Formats: sequence, structure tokens, C-alpha cells
Amino acid sequence: MKSCAVGCLHRTSTCFRGRRDRAKQQPRYSFYAQGVEAGESCIYVTLSQTAAELEAIAVSHGWTLDGIRVEELSTSATLNEADDQSIFLTADLRLDETRKTIEAAIEEHKPRRLVYDSLLEIRLITGDSPRFRRELIGFKSFLAKKNVVALLLDTQTPGYDRSGEEVEGLAHGVIRFDKSLEEYGGVRRRIEVSKMRGVPIADGYHDMAIREGEGVVVFPRIMPSAASESSKPQLIKSGVAELDEMFGGGQEPGTTTLVIGQSGTGKSTMSSLYATAALERGENVALFLFEERLETFFRRSEGLGMEIRQFHKDGKLILRDFNPNEISPGEFGQIVQDAVTQNKSRVVVIDSLTGYLNSLPHREKAVRDIQSLLKYLARSGVLTMLIVAQHGLIGQNVGIDVDVSFLGDTVLLLRIMEHEGRLRRNITVVKKRHGPHDLNIRELIIESGRVSVVAYNPLPDPK
Repeated sequence: MKSCAVGCLHRTSTCFRGRRDRAKQQPRYSFYAQGVEAGESCIYVTLSQTAAELEAIAVSHGWTLDGIRVEELSTSATLNEADDQSIFLTADLRLDETRKTIEAAIEEHKPRRLVYDSLLEIRLITGDSPRFRRELIGFKSFLAKKNVVALLLDTQTPGYDRSGEEVEGLAHGVIRFDKSLEEYGGVRRRIEVSKMRGVPIADGYHDMAIREGEGVVVFPRIMPSAASESSKPQLIKSGVAELDEMFGGGQEPGTTTLVIGQSGTGKSTMSSLYATAALERGENVALFLFEERLETFFRRSEGLGMEIRQFHKDGKLILRDFNPNEISPGEFGQIVQDAVTQNKSRVVVIDSLTGYLNSLPHREKAVRDIQSLLKYLARSGVLTMLIVAQHGLIGQNVGIDVDVSFLGDTVLLLRIMEHEGRLRRNITVVKKRHGPHDLNIRELIIESGRVSVVAYNPLPDPK
């Protein structure tokens, strides 16, 4: 499990709260898997599911319950046959018998790790908060004496009573799971470590997913301060001398460039240009597509004389296309961070930011997530290029209904103008925070096998 929660437990009890969902079943298995690998005794106490159901869950994820003892109990069937002759099964009697059965299993097998599934069953037996709290305090004390690390699963009901808050007050740690269904797209799952005594935590929600063979995969929220500051290497060049001159010799690492333009102005060509130049210098590149397929990207680049397919095969170029509806901002941020930390990518391109944001239900939050990611990349000394489309074929408005202009340290504007019966592409460096840049408008020529930038010849004087 890629989470900071389970590995930080000490001789304590931790409460998992959330809606009844398979997400809560994943941490307990990972918790046990680590214990089995360490040669520890592990017990799973289940009051809400059968052993057969637990086995089916494990098999569905390619796991096994070997080495894990399952204690299957029923809060209404823990009494012996003599007791069953009683007309009424009082709450106290049922609690006592349930507790004795669990404590006997712990005494016999001496587990190091234990999962208790679930507190909802005990809450229903007790019927009131004071009795429920006393039961938990007694069980917590027993576990502490036996040196057992326990995960206590709980279910947050729609009404959410105050008994849940009392559980959180007793536990050393609290991990919450949240599942929401947006207006479109798949289910979004999140995890929050809201409490962990004596251990520093990254609070707030973190995106997560459940995957076969992996269990819960957590994508921690981006912390820009976690990036290691890099020294300032040489300027990053495009391979086209005239274009580099417009940027005062090249672009600074650790900056973000917005490439803005109408359809057909050459926005994606700019990303291919910088990616190819970096790859040919021996640097690694990561390019993330939200509008093009991989094969379309390769063919377009090859048509301009940029042979980068082999770099992808060699692992120098990370090239991925996404369906934005199927990836959360947290997971995307983690993928980008891995490209920088593990693959040492020096140039990162997101093509396009417009397609990415337009496919998310909460664009304002997505922009904040992207801003945190860009700060992380800047600290890592990466040149990031964001492709931003404008509305329509000849429109002038950026195709996003939220402001993204503040994201860019540099803004490269591409436009199309008509001159003497043909369209001409114009290129201008509108903004550059770091160092000098050329404000003149130049012509961008995209032809088969080459990309070039030349001085712009104005329209003839009508006189």
C-alpha cells in the first residue's frame, strides 16, 4: 500500500472510517501482507463478513490469505447451545461473549497485528454511546497489554452520529476514505490521514485508486517544498537559432512557458521542437497528450523531420496519452513527478492544458493543483511547456473559462493572418520574466521536413 498511514503505526489502535466500500478492505490486506513477510502472527476478526467473502475479495485482487488467521464471529451467535435456550439475548450478554471469544483468540495465537471488522456491529449491540465508549476503552487497554497493533474498521452512516467522533478521540490514528460520483466520469476516491499521534503527516485529501494486484494506490498531494532545488544549468534551446534569439538565447530551466494560439498555428509543433532538441542533446523528456494519440503525434513530428520514435523505445522520451475522465489530478501529478524524479526529465510538455482542464468537473481546483505541480517542477529545474488553445479557428479568446495567465513565466503567442490570399503564421514572445526577449513579430514557417522562424514582412502600403 502506497500510503504513509499503516507504516506509521505504533503499539496503538487506528480507526478507519468511511462509507462501506472496498477501499477499506485494501489497507487491511497490505497491513497483513507486511506482517506475514516479517514472520508475525496476524488475526482478522470479522463480525460483518464471512471468511468465504474475505477469501473472494483477496482472490479478486490476486492476493492470498495464507498466513492470516480469520476469526469469523457473529454478534448473535457467539453463545453456546445452553445459552441459546434463553428467550432474550441481552446486549450485555452478547457483548461479553463476543469480547471473550476475541480475547481468547488473542491469548491463544498471540498476534502482532489485528484487524477488527467492524465497530458498527458493536455499536448496534450497545445501543448507546457511553456503553460503546466503555467497551472500546476496555478493548484498547487489552490490546496495549498484549502489544498488538490494531486497525479498527468503522462505517460512517449517512446520519453520522457522534459515536464516530468518540472513536476518533480514543484512537491514536484516524484514516478516512471518501468516495464521490461526479456529474460525469468515473468514481473519485480520496484518502485523508486526519490524525496520527506522534507522527508528522501530510494532512488534507489525497487522490487514490484501487487496482488489481496493487490494492490502494495513493497519490499524495503535491508539496512544492519537497522538490530539491537544482542548480541553474545552461539555457534550454529549441534547435532553431532564430527562435532562440527571440528568447534572448534560450529558455531558462525552472520556468513555465504558455504556448497560446488558435487551431493550426503550430502550438504542438513547438512542443515537438523543444522535445526533439532536448533528446538530441542527450536529455530526457516527458510529454503528456490529452488531445492526440501517440501514433498521430509520431507521424506529425516525423513529417517535420523530427525523428523521435526511437527515443521513446529507448526510454529517453516518456510519451503518454490520457483520457482525462479516467485520471484524477492527484494521479496525474504523481505521474509527472515520477517522470522528473525517476526518469530525470528536463523538459515536460502538457499538450494541452485546455483539454485537460475542460474535462474536469472542478476547473478552479484543477488550476490550483496544476499551480502546485508547476512550482514543484520549477524547483526541480525543469522547463515546463503548457499548450493552451484559443476558441474557434480564428477566435482570440483562450478556450478556458478560468484565468491561467498567471501560470506562465513566459508566454509565446502564435497567430494566423491572411496576406495576399494565403495564411501566414506569426510568432511573438509576449512575456518573459527571466532575462531579455525580442518583442518583434516574426513569421513561423512550418514545411515538410523543417520548421523555421524568419523576419516578418509587413503588408504593403496601400498607397
